[in-house]
Amino acid sequence: MQKSTTKVPFTKKEKNWILYDVANSAYTLLATALLAFYFDFLSPSESLTTVWGFVNVIVTVIAVILCPILGTYADFSKKHNVFLVCAEIGIVGCALLSVFSTMSTLPFAGILFLIMYVITEVGYTSANVFYDSMLADVTTDERMHKVSANGYAWGYIGSCIPFIICLVLYVLGDMVLVEKVGDVVHKPYLGLAYSLCCLITAIWWLIFTMPLHKSYQQKHFLPKPKKPIRETFQRLGSVFKELAKNKKALFFLIAYFFYIDGVHTIIKMAMTIGKDLQFENFGTVKLVIALFVTQIVAFPFAILFGKLASKYKSNKLLIVYIGAYMAIGVLAVFLRQEWQFWAMAVGVGMFQGGIQAMSRSYFTKIIPTEKSGEFFGIYDIFGKSAAIVGVGLISLLSGIFPLAEGTWINIALIPLPILFLLGLAFFFVSMKVPADKDSALAQEEATLE
Repeated sequence: MQKSTTKVPFTKKEKNWILYDVANSAYTLLATALLAFYFDFLSPSESLTTVWGFVNVIVTVIAVILCPILGTYADFSKKHNVFLVCAEIGIVGCALLSVFSTMSTLPFAGILFLIMYVITEVGYTSANVFYDSMLADVTTDERMHKVSANGYAWGYIGSCIPFIICLVLYVLGDMVLVEKVGDVVHKPYLGLAYSLCCLITAIWWLIFTMPLHKSYQQKHFLPKPKKPIRETFQRLGSVFKELAKNKKALFFLIAYFFYIDGVHTIIKMAMTIGKDLQFENFGTVKLVIALFVTQIVAFPFAILFGKLASKYKSNKLLIVYIGAYMAIGVLAVFLRQEWQFWAMAVGVGMFQGGIQAMSRSYFTKIIPTEKSGEFFGIYDIFGKSAAIVGVGLISLLSGIFPLAEGTWINIALIPLPILFLLGLAFFFVSMKVPADKDSALAQEEATLE
């Protein structure tokens, strides 16, 4: 254990990097909590989960194709310019989502909304490839875990500021400013609430993106060739070959795929699961509040785990995080009471930031810094393709064993703990592979004895 407790303040570049987590986390929260309901408002359907899930599969496929290409291209310098273009696509797309509430009476409004949602998600995901790979340029090896953890932490708490406004608008539109004619309830301001939520989030995203763009300087990059596009695809093939040789990174990515699939499945399916379990007096507003509670809890625990990273080996902390999520998965299988759902929300908040931040910084330490872009392109393939297995299995099983039937266990949710178990197993395999003696991880392990 390291005994030094010297506190070093964040540099300007580190702060600006953290601020982008504050920027894009606002969109993450909006997409998780309200965009599916917005689509349902435009195009009501009894199969909302199926349609929304299918659209997110399309987004995932596009991300899987783009991420490694963009990541490899980023290593040829001028990463920040492409980063800004991708972020602007997401920001403008988010703002344009606001216009569809005025088209709610048109039959094709829902389809146009989904197309714009896909464009927004592609911009958001692509920008994150560059953002993650920037970590090696804005901080030092020994501070990566702390900076990464604080990015998630401040992202969680910062995103709550615009989300509180959005939550108030949503509640007003859905529950307060309503008109009742007989047994029919009209919600004339709900569309306006959705539109304002998208605009507020887009403005927030833009404001907190600019500091990183203005201050970022790429330190680690490869010489730009005469034909960068062709070279990008050539290097993409070589990075897969290099990954096959880097067994530690390869087995970690396999482990990451399984356990982050479980994490993303919980994030994407939490609202649907809570709704399908049909707790008494537990409507969509309570579901949104539960998500808000998760964000609040996540902030201090992400900070805490960032500090623990300077005292304990990162692999041991990751084992704790994966094990905790496995316990949450087991709880989900036996979820039958409302208080259990709230316990899950708190548990997810406690470990969500830690497992995401530690995974990002741990991977940074086991790859070549000058190739961080292309390696993070591969990393994001594993991360962005996650939730396909969990969401797919849960959707399939829930059709056979509906959550609302009230059996003593939720058979449809059994895949959750299994995903974390597989992730933990492959992580143990990765741990057995020695780190390169010149890697940042080897230096960390030598220090934290």
